[in-house]
Amino acid sequence: MNIYVLLKQTFDTEERIVITNGEISDDGVKYVINPYDEYAVEEALRQKEQHGGTVIVLSVGPERSAEALRTALAMGADEAVLIMDARIPADEFSVSRVLAAYLGKQSPDLILGGNFSVDSGGGQIAVRISRLLGLPHVSSIIKLDISGMNAEVQRDSEGDTETVQVSLPALFTAQQGLNEPRYPSLPGIMKAKKKPFQTLSLDDLGLDDTEIAPKTRRLSLALPPARKAGQIMKGDLAEQAAQLVQLLRTDAKLI
Repeated sequence: MNIYVLLKQTFDTEERIVITNGEISDDGVKYVINPYDEYAVEEALRQKEQHGGTVIVLSVGPERSAEALRTALAMGADEAVLIMDARIPADEFSVSRVLAAYLGKQSPDLILGGNFSVDSGGGQIAVRISRLLGLPHVSSIIKLDISGMNAEVQRDSEGDTETVQVSLPALFTAQQGLNEPRYPSLPGIMKAKKKPFQTLSLDDLGLDDTEIAPKTRRLSLALPPARKAGQIMKGDLAEQAAQLVQLLRTDAKLI
């Protein structure tokens, strides 16, 4: 079974966000595998342990993304591919076109990714790739059972659970609860240094700038306004309720 995992490197969720000149500063910031992608890596390894095959981790990003890919290799993935090119915009339409161009030349039986990335939160990459490749897609899965070329998954559906059956090849995105990601072992870290690691550019994929032109553009970026101190209402309950309604209407503009 050929298993591909879509992986993104993101800020550590414990990092404090600092914006300088309209851009997020990465000065001294720690980067990690996107937490939801860790579930995807772990599930790929578990499926390989059950059914055999090869796990290839795939990322689009700058040179530093190699660190996240090597962590996945240390967890047990077999190969890594980094598509690195300054011409690739951060727009999710563009990234999905690049990933689909690569995957379209492979023979994946199973593609796994995170439900969304904690930095942008768009959750568009997987569904766009599935459309481009003509593959079945199920999001937010919390259980995956494969038998032959058929898969039965359970997906989180806003507090409920939905069971879906699809035929492979297919693309699934992982939700928290799917599994518990393993830590890279020392032998795994040592073996990762010798595993195949391929770096590609747009030219290697046969793409040009016009084919991946972004569909969105960031106009501005700012931190949320500082929270104001709370207010204590005075008077009886009727007076307090009237004050609250007035504040919600005039200050908060919620009603």
